[in-house]
Amino acid sequence: MAGYRKLSRTSAQRKALIRNQVTALIQHGKIVTTEAKAKEIRKVAEGLIALAVKEKDNFTTKTVTAKVPRKDKDGKRVKEVVDGKKVTVYDEVQKEIKVDAPSRLHARRQMLKVLYPVTEVPKEAAGKKKNTKNVDLPEKLFNEIAPKYENRNGGYTRMVKLGLRKGDAAMEVLLELV
Repeated sequence: MAGYRKLSRTSAQRKALIRNQVTALIQHGKIVTTEAKAKEIRKVAEGLIALAVKEKDNFTTKTVTAKVPRKDKDGKRVKEVVDGKKVTVYDEVQKEIKVDAPSRLHARRQMLKVLYPVTEVPKEAAGKKKNTKNVDLPEKLFNEIAPKYENRNGGYTRMVKLGLRKGDAAMEVLLELV
């Protein structure tokens, strides 16, 4: 018996479909798809979550000094004249940063091989490019999803059958994080 379902697609199309669906599942927490696709997506998603659970506490914190531009009440950079030129004024700030251990860095890169980059657009300022922000899905896996499942040995997703699809009578399921 084969180790995976072909889903009537070429290998490149199948890989793209699975990556897309897993990214949507991690970002939104649930997706609606066919039963065959859900069974394939579940394998990949549970592997990523297991990796996140294993490596979630594998980092150190470090205090660094960073130069940050001073801003006025409107959020614009403060400039002052030095030798006839306008120069931005910088303040030194102490910041706490996380430094990944080598195994966590490897896990992050393994996740990035599967997950697509996601850009979120806020509803109130839609249509403006400067208001968009990139979502760090591996960070979401480590900080939000993995702590929920740290005492659980597998079974991170649930499939709920919704019934037959009207067009082709394929069984539809709701695939969600437990």
